[in-house]
Order: sequence, then structure tokens, then C-alpha cells
Amino acid sequence: MDSVVTIPQKIVDWLNSQEELNDITFFTEFPPILKSVPLKKAIVAVGIEEMSIVDKFIANDDGVLEKQEYCRTANIKTRLSICVPYSYGGSACHDYFTKIIDALTFRTDLNIEESGCSEIESDRDTSALVCHGWFKLAADFCPAESVDENFTSFLDKEFICSGHITNSEAHVTAEDKEHWNNPFIAGYYTGTGQSSITVSVGFEPKMLLLFCPDLPTMEIDFDAGTAANHIAFATQDYYSSGVRLTTNGFRTVKSTYDGIVSFFNELGVTYCYIAFK
Repeated sequence: MDSVVTIPQKIVDWLNSQEELNDITFFTEFPPILKSVPLKKAIVAVGIEEMSIVDKFIANDDGVLEKQEYCRTANIKTRLSICVPYSYGGSACHDYFTKIIDALTFRTDLNIEESGCSEIESDRDTSALVCHGWFKLAADFCPAESVDENFTSFLDKEFICSGHITNSEAHVTAEDKEHWNNPFIAGYYTGTGQSSITVSVGFEPKMLLLFCPDLPTMEIDFDAGTAANHIAFATQDYYSSGVRLTTNGFRTVKSTYDGIVSFFNELGVTYCYIAFK
């Protein structure tokens, strides 16, 4: 989960996405944003005013409070600094405060225990009326897997971690997992005797090892002064004689270089391959 210090920004992002609140500009207090003078639109700054983490106690069957060894309770007081133009009138401050608290209470998993606001003040610097509101959140942290009770989080994962969840670069894909679990394919084919044969493995290999299990790596004919090669290696950038990668597997080609013959399609001969994804 994101750290506690990111909570104001997550709340701001969510409030800015609510259509019924689109006449308000929400922002976090640090860094502050520039404000027009005189103020032309309602603005609300969101920040953490107080936070405490205490031991958690639950009453047992006898009504006695017992300390929970693996759990703590965090009490967070979040501040709302509501500023509206003079022309809106003082009642607008309270109206905006009510709309914001109602939205957070009834459309999120925020566990709001209390809320309230201060008296309305006048800010001459921005020609605005200002009302400082607040609400208290309660959060239970129970990291131990041995705890069976299902505690309610003060923010659900979609609300607090939306940025992380939607960040595709931060997560592995199904293709990545498949690649890690099955990094290569091994198989074989029987030679047809033709000068070339194409083998499909279902993907373009990053690397290929091709060999004949029944023959030595190289056979040398001293009388003729030639040799037959029975192993080949290829990548997308480099390859040995007798084999080339394709977009769906590989292709063998009969090749002779300096008396060494590389031929991987002898009639009736079995060839094995390992294709890496």
C-alpha cells in the first residue's frame, strides 16, 4: 500500500474526478498552487493535521478488553481548507464542506468517524472567505497472517493504490509470467533429405540450439579431407552454418564452408532442438 503521506494526494485525485464537485479545484497543501486575486473559483486544500498510532484492544466474551498483539490502530485527522470568493457568501463554505464529506463518506471506503469545521474567516490577500474543515479516519493495521479477523481498511486498494494499479510498467503481464514459467521449448524432427526444412515452434526464438543426438558433434573424413557438422547455434543477431531463425521458428540450409558440411535434414535422421523464448 502507498505510504500514509500520499493519502492527501489520493483524496485530491478522487475528489477532482467527481462531476458534482467540478466547480471546485482540489489540491494538496504542499506544494501550494498559485491562486488568482481576487479569488474567482472555490478551492480546497487537503492535508494531514494529526496522526497517532496506538495499540488495538478488542473486548473478549467476558467484556474485558484484550490487547491485539499483531494489530495497531491509526487515527488520522485530515484537514480541508475551503476558500470561496466573497461573492459566493459565507454559506457556500459550509455547503461545499457538506458536499465533500458526503462524497467521501458514502462513495468511498473511508472509515470517517468524525467531521467538523471552524468559523468562517476573511482572507484579504486573496479576497476570499475561508473555512477550515476536518474529518477523522480510523485505520486498523494487522500485518500478521495468523490473525483471522477481517478488519476494514480506511482506504480500499482501488482508492489508495489506483496509480499503482493502473501503472502497466510496474506489473508483469501474463506473457511475462508464461515466459518465466516456460522459458524454452524442446522438440525434435526427422530429416526428409531435402536441402532445407522449416520447423515451426510458435514464436520467434531469441536463441536456438540444434543437434543430432545419434551422431557425434563432428564427423571427419580424413581420406576425403572433409567433415560433417552435427550441431548448430543461432540467435537473432548471430548464427552458425546450416541454420537460420524465422519469425515462427527456424529453417535449416545445407552449407559447406572450407570442407565442413552443415546439413541438418539427412533422410531418416532425428534432430533435436531447444528454442528459447
